[in-house]
This record gives sequence, C-alpha cells and structure tokens, in this order.
Amino acid sequence: MSEGQPSMVDPAARLVSVNVGQPRDVEWRGKSVRTSIWKEPVHDRLRVTRLNVDGDAQSDLVAHGGEHRAVFVYQVDSYEYWARELGRQFKSPGQFGENFTVEGLADDEVCIGDRFAIGTAVFEVSQPRVTCYKVGIRLDEPRMPALLTGHGRPGFYLRVIEEGDVGADDAIIPVASGQAGLTVQQVSALLYTPNLDKAVLRQAISNPALPDGWKESFRQLLDQASRGTTGNRGLSPLSDDPPAYAGFRRFRVTRTISETDSVRSVLLEPADGGPLPTHRPGQFVTLKLVDPDGAPVIRSYSLSAAADRTQLRISVKRDGRASTLVHDRLSVGDEIELGAPRGSFALDPAGTGPVLLISAGIGVTPVLAMLGGLARGGSDRQVTWIHVARSGAEHAFIVEAGELLAALPGSASHVRYTQPGPDDRLGTDFDAVGRLTGEGLLALAVPRGADAYVCGPDAFMAGVTELLVGVGLDASRIHTEAFGARAPAANAKAPHTPSSPPHAGFEVSFARSGVSVRFDPDRWDSLLELAEECDVPSDWSCRTGVCHRCETAVVAGTVDYDPEPLDVPPDSAALLCCSRPNRDLTLDA
Repeated sequence: MSEGQPSMVDPAARLVSVNVGQPRDVEWRGKSVRTSIWKEPVHDRLRVTRLNVDGDAQSDLVAHGGEHRAVFVYQVDSYEYWARELGRQFKSPGQFGENFTVEGLADDEVCIGDRFAIGTAVFEVSQPRVTCYKVGIRLDEPRMPALLTGHGRPGFYLRVIEEGDVGADDAIIPVASGQAGLTVQQVSALLYTPNLDKAVLRQAISNPALPDGWKESFRQLLDQASRGTTGNRGLSPLSDDPPAYAGFRRFRVTRTISETDSVRSVLLEPADGGPLPTHRPGQFVTLKLVDPDGAPVIRSYSLSAAADRTQLRISVKRDGRASTLVHDRLSVGDEIELGAPRGSFALDPAGTGPVLLISAGIGVTPVLAMLGGLARGGSDRQVTWIHVARSGAEHAFIVEAGELLAALPGSASHVRYTQPGPDDRLGTDFDAVGRLTGEGLLALAVPRGADAYVCGPDAFMAGVTELLVGVGLDASRIHTEAFGARAPAANAKAPHTPSSPPHAGFEVSFARSGVSVRFDPDRWDSLLELAEECDVPSDWSCRTGVCHRCETAVVAGTVDYDPEPLDVPPDSAALLCCSRPNRDLTLDA
C-alpha cells in the first residue's frame, strides 16, 4: 500500500455491532474492581465524538480512553478463533470490551494510520490494544491478556477524525492507508515480544499516526537492539546499565560526618580491598543493616557524591528505624553490606545542553552528586542549581555546593528558605523566602531546552514539574526521583508487614518501603500479591507477564516464573505479577 491510497483490507468489511458500557464494580480475588469492560450491543444509531461513543465510558483513563483510544475494535474472526482455542462459545458481541465488533479488518491486515469511513464518521487506526488484566476478568480466563498478544490477535483502537453517527450493518469504507504499511499485529509484536527488528522499529518511530508514548517505547527498544542488551526497556525502562555486581558486597565505614543536626554522611570502601566500580551521578545503593535484635533492616539511599573509584558516600536524614541505625550505631571500622549502585535517575553522560538541578531537603543528595560529576568533569554545560530548605540550620552541603558551583563558570544558584532562622541573612545565605514559584523560575530565565533533575518529597516534585512545564520546558526532559518509598495514593495505607506474617519461607525485602516478610507460597501466588497485601506501591496491568509495568529492580536474589513471561527481563529485574522467590530476595520497591 502507498500513503494516501485506499487500504487493501477486505472491501466487504462491515460494522456488525456497536457496544457500550458504563463503569461497574465487580468482585475479583476478594477485592472490588472498577471496570467498564462489560459492553452491551446497542441497536440504535449512536454519535461518536472525539473521545468515545455516546453511552460509553472508561473507568481507567490511564490505560484506556483519550483521543488516541476513543474506540476499541475487535473482529468476528477473532471471536471464532478463540471459540476454537478455548473450547467455548461467545453468545453476544462486546465480550472482549470492544465498542465496534466488525467483519474484516484483521490485525494482520489493518495498518497503523489506515483511515475508514463508517456511517457519517471517519476514523484512523491509532494503536494496538494495550494488554489489560480486566479482559481476563470479563472472560473468566486469567491467561487472556497474554493470549491476545501471544497469538497476535490484540484488536486495535481508533481515533476519531470526523465525528458522526454509526450503527450496526454500516459498511466500512477504506479512505486512506497508513504510512509504511505497519500492521496492528506487527506493532503489537514489536512491543510485547523480544523480536526486535531495527528496520521495523525505525518505521514505527517515523509513523505519524502512532501515539508519542508508543514511539518513545520504540526508541528505547531501538537503543536496546543496537546495544545488544536484554529485557524490554520499551515496556518498563529501569536503569540503562546493569548493576556492577549481583547481590550484596561488604563495605567498611571509613569516616562519618555530621552535615546538620539531622543529616549524617557515611563514607564507605570495599572491605575486601578490591576495586570500586564507577557509578552514574544520581544513582543509589541498598544497605543491609542489622538491628539490636539481629533482624535485617534494608533501605535504599542515594549516593551523595560523584564516583571517585575509591569510596562511596551516602547522606542520611534521621527519620526512621533504618536511619536511626545509621546515625547511632555505625562507626568507623564497622562493616555493612551494600548492593551495587543502580537507578535510572542519573545524569545523562551524553548531555550537552543546559541542566537544572532542583531539590528540597534531603532530596539534595542525588543532585549534589550530579553537580559534583559536572564540576569534576570540567563540564561546559550551563548549570542552574535550585535548592529549597527550611532554614540555614537544616541546609546540608551549603559549602560543598558553593565550591562545586564555583568550579563551573557561568553556573547560577538560587536557594530558598521556607522558615529562615534569626541568623539567616537574605541575599547572603539564601536568595528568597518561601517555596519555589513560577515567578521565581521566570526570574532565573530557565532555558526551555534544559534537562531538569528534580528530587524531594512527592508533592514538591509534582509541583515543580507543573511549574517547569508552565514556563515552557518539555515534560520529557523533566526527571524526578523520590528519595524514599513512593507516597501512597489518597486514602491508601502506608507499606506495612501483613497481618499474621509467615514464620517460614524465603525472606522478601522491599528496600524502599522498609518491609521484610517471608514468602508463603500457599498464601500468595506471586510477589505482586505479597506486595499488594503489604500495600507496597507497585504498578501493574496484565498480571500475566506481558506488559512489564510491574518490572522491578532486583538487588539480591532470584525468582521463578509461572507463567513464563513473553519477554523475560534481565536477572537484575523481575516481573512481580508472575514470579516467586527461589531464595531470599531484595527488591527496589
């Protein structure tokens, strides 16, 4: 097919049924799930607008709905295929959650960007279906999300080019074909299977009809294919680089420094005298400590200094059980265990443009390491340093940051105190009172092409991100990193050990959340189920090893998979939804 010419799909294609549904609550695994996947045929003609079909709604607007996913299409041929595969009958249209049940328009024929007139409306094929566990609930078949992608029958979404009315038995008339002729099946396979064809990836990236989110995933996959690395970074990008070593390694405390009354720095060197691998500025390490009762305490802390190949530095604010051990029990000469530096919140070594380093409180630690990396490397990048502290008494690293900035010609600094002390001097010790504002950013003449690295409390990062977008920064250039566990969603519980924790089984530690519990295979089918019972924040969608949204970095240990994922991640990561530990396990979650 050539661009602009009619599609070569079945000319007899027709709209068999229009199906709509409203959100409802259904019981699933002892929980209530809000979903709109129950669709029922409508016999009247319906209006299709830019975002959906009249009478229809999406309950999860993160995974469904919006301009690029206004209408979901599934084929009669696929119904017949699944009837044979599953040995069951489907009594009515809409059971795969589709708005349009169609004859023709097979996934291996329809291309991204193809346009069709149906009724008085015009549509464009935008993307394959995003795999979702809810189709498994609707069909009472938990494997269904994996089956849809694995068998190459995902279905696809339409965006609405011209609004209009549609109804059952309307003809589907080809109007124009998509650029490059990439079928829905090809694009789905690019994302959900390990078969990375560089030429096809480039075609997908250049396709104007494919949404930006898919293109960014394919850019990451193209980079991965070029580098020969494993795991699907296009689905769940973790760190660009694998950790320098697996598990934990013993380190010795060489020095401790009281940065403020509440912040203590600890310098560490390998206890075996061996070489220290380099790390990227902004990355973190996971510490394995022991409390007075001999119980392990595992936490992750950002490295607060750039790599020097001899020692690592962490800087910890006293605010909980693990930090109290760091402050009160670690002394020079003590040995502790550390996981290798890791993390995707890291300064891009290939960056050449302006850079913004923005932090609040103890969130200064990773961006201070970035500042150190820029200064020690003699960078000529335009650097703007912005930090918010409560007062001078709680402003850690004020002298060090000043020395590093002095080594960067043309750098700018802006420090704000929200509650300055009586001895804090405006214009000398700090530049403004109160929280960071859009006016403050405008006054700094923040370059619109800058890369911004932001660390601090969740509310601070969300607010700063909004401010940066408001002054013209591209959201894709804004990188954020929480310095502790992610804050729970509204009305959600903080991470905790489960009620009646097991006394046997492999120990699973969620390092960021500060939760350790033994895994009982009779109680939990997967690590995701354990995380959910402990209210450890975790992203997921398919629950069958397809989408990689639950991919989580593994600090130490290994897992077994059941079912086997479509694309197995590297050993330094695990898919929580379909894995169990086969030894003690530490996760960066």
